[in-house]
Amino acid sequence: VQLQASGGGLVQPGGSLRLSCTASGSIRAINNMAWYRQAAGKQRDLVARITHGGSTNYADSVKGRFTISRDNTRNTVYLQMNSLKPEDTAVYYCNADLYYTNWGNYWGQGTQVTVSS
Repeated sequence: VQLQASGGGLVQPGGSLRLSCTASGSIRAINNMAWYRQAAGKQRDLVARITHGGSTNYADSVKGRFTISRDNTRNTVYLQMNSLKPEDTAVYYCNADLYYTNWGNYWGQGTQVTVSS
């Protein structure tokens, strides 16, 4: 089982980026999918989470700017990030609760997002 994240990069303040994360392998089911981020020297924090049915919750710092979505047919979760700020700079990690041989929690490899002029 593997979670492959992509879409990070360098963007100016006020710009947008879209992150994607696809789960692959012999996956039987996926429950919650989420994005976390970790800035340099800080702990890893939840950014947004989405259930299999599409219910979402967000960190207060990103509400109204970020949107999490998923495509269950493709085992993929997305994070649309708009109005980016320098304080959004971090490594972004996808996370998912997957049923492989049993239920487990899995992490992607991380993708760097840098917001700077």
